[in-house]
Amino acid sequence: MKKLTPFCLLFLIIFSCKQEQRDPTEFYMPGEFEPHEAVWFGTWYMGEGGEGYNRVISEVMKAIDGHVPIKMAADSDSIQQMAKKQLDSLGVDTSKIQFFVMPGEAHWIRDHGAAFVVNRQGELGAVDFGWDAYGSLDWRVLRDSTLLDSLEIFKEKIRTGKRAKVDSLMAVATDAKWIKGNLTIEGGSIEVNGKGVLIQCEAVTLQRNPGWTKEELEEEFKRTLGVKKVIWLPQGLAEDEHILHFQLGKYVGYGTGGHTDEFVRFADDRTILLAWMDESEVEKHPLNKVNYERMSRNYEILKKERDQDGKPFKIIKIPLPYHQEHMIVVSDTLNDDVHHRLKSFSYEDQKKVSIGDTLTYVAASSYMNFLVTNGVVVTSSYAKDEASVKREKEVEALFKQAFPGREIVFVDAMPLNWQGGGIHCSTQQEPKRRGVK
Repeated sequence: MKKLTPFCLLFLIIFSCKQEQRDPTEFYMPGEFEPHEAVWFGTWYMGEGGEGYNRVISEVMKAIDGHVPIKMAADSDSIQQMAKKQLDSLGVDTSKIQFFVMPGEAHWIRDHGAAFVVNRQGELGAVDFGWDAYGSLDWRVLRDSTLLDSLEIFKEKIRTGKRAKVDSLMAVATDAKWIKGNLTIEGGSIEVNGKGVLIQCEAVTLQRNPGWTKEELEEEFKRTLGVKKVIWLPQGLAEDEHILHFQLGKYVGYGTGGHTDEFVRFADDRTILLAWMDESEVEKHPLNKVNYERMSRNYEILKKERDQDGKPFKIIKIPLPYHQEHMIVVSDTLNDDVHHRLKSFSYEDQKKVSIGDTLTYVAASSYMNFLVTNGVVVTSSYAKDEASVKREKEVEALFKQAFPGREIVFVDAMPLNWQGGGIHCSTQQEPKRRGVK
């Protein structure tokens, strides 16, 4: 074995110091693939379709049981008791779950809950970003300006309401330092590598924060999340357009506008997973071309980007599942959730359809809306026929490559997908606190 020269030793010491130049008191967000103290779940869903939501949550809980402690927040004590009873009936050991009552808590805890950060002194922080219900009020005003005055009043109620305070309650529950963020963003649109790189989707972040420049947004992300660099990608998936949307004249869906957890994720600090539509499939479905163009543009951007050390990222393309869709006939009755949305929202697109028209409702389906935690990755399953089973096997092999040593578990999460969300949206990781280095 060769001995290191004094010059080599000096180089290694300098390089090591460069890697650890972060101030020990500075808070930063670890990558989701790093160790977790716990995984949080939102309140038990009590509304229409709740049975499907709750089945998915129980399956995710069982998949991570034994890997990481589970915490669950509920809007009230009565909902918490109902959750315990139903979880028990679904085979979940509730004696292992730590429950909390947090008024205002709803199912999608990642989006309105705390974004946890740590520092190298072993402290935990909870960032409290602004909440505006996914920019839904601004979306409605754009389509009907007469709503402006009444919605401005409602917007203030949302921004200061109970749900907007859940992140601060999570700070109290975890004894974390409360960090007030000045911008509005959902947790599903925050993707970091734990080493100072943040990926953002322009379509979401700029819509939620009108009047902010990219430079101003980056400075605020650096202050709250401890990042050093922001990578901007233009758009997410066609199935995840903003709120209720029409595509190509006949497809309708419900989404966030482009959350990163639907299409781009870090597997480690240098590996990026990108949702992908192969060119050979472009002609197989009208929406495939939209996704092919968007993801190709994102790929070209990521290919030119560099990590925190100036090195190129490794990019793994994850095939998109086949579209999950069903036909709906526009009616004047509130006979299901889709019709309720079509009837209740007043916007320009509504003029494009008439009673009796047939539309195709498309779910926000993606393998990328996964939860990665200690020793396991839980993602969505769409295996229904020979072609989709084959695709799922392909995705499983790619996940095993990206997450070596972790168990890969597939769960049917379609009840969440139909509502524009998924497994990742329904959870929030609480990172392990760092020791002093």
